[in-house]
Amino acid sequence: MSAAVRDRVLEVAREDRVRGVALLRQETGLGLRFAVALVDSWLAGGTGPGAGDGPARPGERLLDVVRVMDRLRSPGGCPWDAEQTHSSLRGYLLEEAHEAYDAIVDDDPVAMREELGDVLLQVVFHARVAAEASAGRRFDIDDVAGDLVDKLVRRHPHVFGDAGPRDVAQVEAGWDEIKKAEKQRRSPTEGVSRSQPAAAWGAALVRRAARAGLGTPEPAELTVDSPEELGERLLAVVTAAEQRGWDAEDALREAVRRYAGELDAEALARSEGPHRNG
Repeated sequence: MSAAVRDRVLEVAREDRVRGVALLRQETGLGLRFAVALVDSWLAGGTGPGAGDGPARPGERLLDVVRVMDRLRSPGGCPWDAEQTHSSLRGYLLEEAHEAYDAIVDDDPVAMREELGDVLLQVVFHARVAAEASAGRRFDIDDVAGDLVDKLVRRHPHVFGDAGPRDVAQVEAGWDEIKKAEKQRRSPTEGVSRSQPAAAWGAALVRRAARAGLGTPEPAELTVDSPEELGERLLAVVTAAEQRGWDAEDALREAVRRYAGELDAEALARSEGPHRNG
């Protein structure tokens, strides 16, 4: 939707909301419910399309997303959206993230724009659900954004503090140091997603263990010369497993799970060692 269409619709809606909604549907083909939500969000915004002088500031449309979600979850909104919970939505978060990943791999900017919007929807949706929770579980989109800003500033002392200039390696090392101090984690396994594909889970644990000076599995001898050849070899292993009725993903996940347990035990032994020795 162009800025010109939004401005024209908003100008009409300020005089007659119904006519504004009708114009938006005529120009875009949007459904009635979504057209009403958009027009109402623009009218309520004050900083939305057509408001004020000069170009819109970056991020202003994010406020429209929040307003539309508020309308969908409020009385008189969408009954499907109103009944969703964190649990019912969690699968969509993974699905949309995978679709955004595919768009990036395909180097498709049109799909990237759409799929990243769907990921953003999941973030706003979960924040809106949380805003309705009981006192001990409640947070909102501003809490999410505020925590993110604080984290970015805190973990970039070379930009926002007095740590001085750093190269990429120093930035990565500093990020890990700050993160370790913040999280007070006892093992490299903590904070690593277990729901990601087993290969990615295993790789993350190996990287963390190596940085922490803990044991890593004995690497296999690679007789291939490129990632492409490695992919073909792995696909051949998957094919052989399938022919035997084995699930390669499950087999690798079990191996990674055992390795995670070994890491936990090794990290615990290291942390308790000085205490046992007095």
